[in-house]
Amino acid sequence: MDLLAPAPISCFLAFLLAVAFLLFQPTGLVQWLQKKNYQYEVTFALYMLTPTEKFIFNSVLFLTLSMFTIAVTLYLPNHLVYAMRRGYYYFAGTEAGNGTLLYAAQEKVAEVVGTAYRAGVQTAAAAQEQLGRP
Repeated sequence: MDLLAPAPISCFLAFLLAVAFLLFQPTGLVQWLQKKNYQYEVTFALYMLTPTEKFIFNSVLFLTLSMFTIAVTLYLPNHLVYAMRRGYYYFAGTEAGNGTLLYAAQEKVAEVVGTAYRAGVQTAAAAQEQLGRP
């Protein structure tokens, strides 16, 4: 088989033309990403920095967000358990044991949320009735 035959070259040229077309006529996703990058650079005034300064700024931002994400992943679950215990204490007035804590807190929170939901539904129904909507 001859590698320089006209058919493979024309296929390769068609592929190159398709890639060039996609690069110069970006899809919706690419346009959206370009717009977000533009908004990011304009919001933080990165467009006026040199490439080295941009790299340093982006590196510091990435490291800060990474450390924040790791901290949230490691410490948020313990904090939520502590907050649930405090929340149960504020609702019930007594501390619950570890086995009954989740169930008791669930009951109290469900009761409060249910009351708030019913009040919201009644308010919405009254507002619709006042506006004359069915």
